[in-house]
Amino acid sequence: MKRIVVFASGSGTNAENIIRFFNHTKTAKVTQVLCNNEHAKVFERCKRLNTRCLHFNKNDFTASEKVLNILKEEADYIVLAGFLWKIPQNIIDAFPNKIINIHPALLPKYGGKGMYGMNVHNAVKENKETETGITIHYVNANYDEGTIIFQAKTALLEDDTPEIIAEKIHILEQRYFPRIIEDVILEVNE
Repeated sequence: MKRIVVFASGSGTNAENIIRFFNHTKTAKVTQVLCNNEHAKVFERCKRLNTRCLHFNKNDFTASEKVLNILKEEADYIVLAGFLWKIPQNIIDAFPNKIINIHPALLPKYGGKGMYGMNVHNAVKENKETETGITIHYVNANYDEGTIIFQAKTALLEDDTPEIIAEKIHILEQRYFPRIIEDVILEVNE
């Protein structure tokens, strides 16, 4: 059974969905969640799910090997579920093609630094897009430029607000993210 460490920064709906999904498979298990925001709701979700959730700071992540050492002990795969910091090169090097992220748009559109959450949905609305979606991809040294694993689309209506767009994206995230993570793990370990 493979081990997954999830990185989160906010409410943790994707983290919870991933934890629940892998609690019912023999493919992998979420060993813990790492969070850079000590006020994030993901801590409450993890407590309810009996999953360890550890807070870390910028220094732990970029200037020391504290987070890297935890990952080496706890993870075969790393999943970014609403995590906003750029992954340091030492972690990318230690986990080549083992770090998976989800982005709330159809990359390469609406990717890069600062393009997350409502920033993405507002941009999609402002540009009058007729569709948007999610992109699940490997993480490399640049924001949102890793190899694409999977994309799913949803149609947009002219009167969809950024909030409605966010809801449509959330449905896609919940439906596909855990399944695609499992597919990656199964494919690599066949």
